[in-house]
Amino acid sequence: MPQAFHLTVNGISHTVDVEPGTPLLYVLRNDLALNGPKFGCGLGECGACTVIMDGMPTRACIVPVEAALERDIVTLEGLGSASQPHPVQQAFIDAQAAQCGYCTNGMVMTTKALLERNPHPSDDEIRHALAYNLCRCGTHCEIVDAVKRAADLNAQAAKGTAKGGPA
Repeated sequence: MPQAFHLTVNGISHTVDVEPGTPLLYVLRNDLALNGPKFGCGLGECGACTVIMDGMPTRACIVPVEAALERDIVTLEGLGSASQPHPVQQAFIDAQAAQCGYCTNGMVMTTKALLERNPHPSDDEIRHALAYNLCRCGTHCEIVDAVKRAADLNAQAAKGTAKGGPA
């Protein structure tokens, strides 16, 4: 029997009526129309469904909705827009780090969480952070380049903010 669950996604409070145990991914896509997270393997192994929950990259396909209560959830849509992409999104665009694009959500969200914890990761740290995000197209070199570009863009934005410039 469906129950009401209260979630905070991208800074907005939502109430959804779903069955207990419903994967967060289904709620995000079907009830909230947030299609950044993708259904890939359904087992938490490919990373296509990654969201950031309380600052950590999290596989939404294996998180039951009740485990997401009172948590801060950010999806790809919560980062930026087509007209004003987040620096991580812009870096992926600039590096042309997508072919089919199916893995991009997970790569971008994992990168965002990585750069929050470590603003200047080494190549090894980048590869380690992204190790469980699968890309079948083989754009791994471009993805690593995109992470480095994102770190540089974040640093530039921080300098602009520190000098009183735009955030």
